Amino acid sequence: MDEGEKRIKQEDCSEDKLGAGILTLTNKRVAFDKTNARIMDFSKHFGDTVLNISLDKITKTWKEGLLMKKVCFTAKTDEGEQTFKFGVFNTKSWVKTLDQTINEFKNQ
Repeated sequence: MDEGEKRIKQEDCSEDKLGAGILTLTNKRVAFDKTNARIMDFSKHFGDTVLNISLDKITKTWKEGLLMKKVCFTAKTDEGEQTFKFGVFNTKSWVKTLDQTINEFKNQ
């Protein structure tokens, strides 16, 4: 993490296209690190950071789903606007915290 960057929320989850990993929200960005797990010894290892988006690039946030609830956001990337959908435990809390963090980041 950069100097002055603080972790706000972090959760083990899965993204529709990227697969399993760790979703991290900081006061400056949203990051998603791939993970590799082994059932034999119950170990989990961090892989590559496959998503690293500054909060000012996020254009829309929402939650969706009835049974399989997901927190979603649309962001501007090098490939154009992309939508990411993460299956997290408490979608309502994630969306609220994400929105608050984005507003605080924009007001700095």
